[in-house]
Amino acid sequence: MSTVEEFRTEVRDWLRTRLTGDFAALKGRGGPGREHEAFAGRLAWERHMAAHGWTCVGWPERYGGRGASIEQQIAFHEEYALADAPARVNHIGEQLLGPTLIEHGTEEQKARFLPPIRAVEELWCQGYSEPDAGSDLAGLRTRAVREGDEWVITGQKTWTSLAHESQWCFVVARTEAPGTRRHSGLSYLLVPLDQPGVEIRPIVQLTGTSEFNEVYFDGARTAASHVVGAPGDGWRIAMATLGYERGVSTLGQQVGFRREWEGLAELARRTGAAADPLLRDRLVRSWIGLETLRATALRGDVDASTAKLAWSHWHRDLGELALDVRGAASLLAAGEPYELDDWQRLFLFSRADTVYAGSSEIQRNIIAERVLGLPKEARA
Repeated sequence: MSTVEEFRTEVRDWLRTRLTGDFAALKGRGGPGREHEAFAGRLAWERHMAAHGWTCVGWPERYGGRGASIEQQIAFHEEYALADAPARVNHIGEQLLGPTLIEHGTEEQKARFLPPIRAVEELWCQGYSEPDAGSDLAGLRTRAVREGDEWVITGQKTWTSLAHESQWCFVVARTEAPGTRRHSGLSYLLVPLDQPGVEIRPIVQLTGTSEFNEVYFDGARTAASHVVGAPGDGWRIAMATLGYERGVSTLGQQVGFRREWEGLAELARRTGAAADPLLRDRLVRSWIGLETLRATALRGDVDASTAKLAWSHWHRDLGELALDVRGAASLLAAGEPYELDDWQRLFLFSRADTVYAGSSEIQRNIIAERVLGLPKEARA
């Protein structure tokens, strides 16, 4: 096993020699609010990575990964971001579902689903949130009924990122008898999207793009064997997936945050906004916050809800600061009919940071009740 620095050098050298030619044009493309950018090219790039063994680096070697240590995974995500490599298209399969199957799936499920995830041949989306059960996942209403060798699924999911580009969705649905409530009676199902009974409707966002979707299940079917864990044990599996969602890949996210901050500081110097003592103070406080995020993430022992609360509010505040640095010009679109510049897009999309992947209100409840041991909030 190579040392962390040797591994970092290997990653850096590979990216430098491979992000060339047609792939060079993909640098900086994609990401939150910009997932529509060069999707086909980014998919080809990620399949190129897979062919050379650079997807799923943290997976065990027996499942096609490199068995990289946590420190090596951190180095990979940081070098990937520093290279300005294009945003990944397979994050949900590689970082969320893959580790969930490795820990909780059957050997048959691992053999069926892990190789196409590693090769970027099948893309996945996450079927959690519903119109009446967003952050309150335990209140979901989507149902699945066992009919012979299949589950039959009826219900609606919303805010489903990249469903329109995906072939599969992991769906949390209520599978036990009517009357089961909250966390009990849920199951974690692997559902193909290209079938009758599935309708995907893109949702136009503030940025004018459609990264999110509504997904309707009207008698959609999946094999009885495509339940992860035991039927009725879906809550535990779903929470395991959320834990992976806030894993080491967020350190690469923070490299992107740093690039945004540095660009904003340069804009403030160039436009003279840095002469304003209040804006200068906010820029310094923002930099301190970013350093704190990194130091906290590197500790590795911080509660996932605390980390999510911290980075989402920091990034939302950076979006607000960006428009204040730009001043009145931030109120004008860059072009017709609704062309946004990077700072406007940052401001608009970062409004969602404190909502998706668990809203701040829910994160505070989790921290209070499960971390600090405070009395539980009264519930109906």
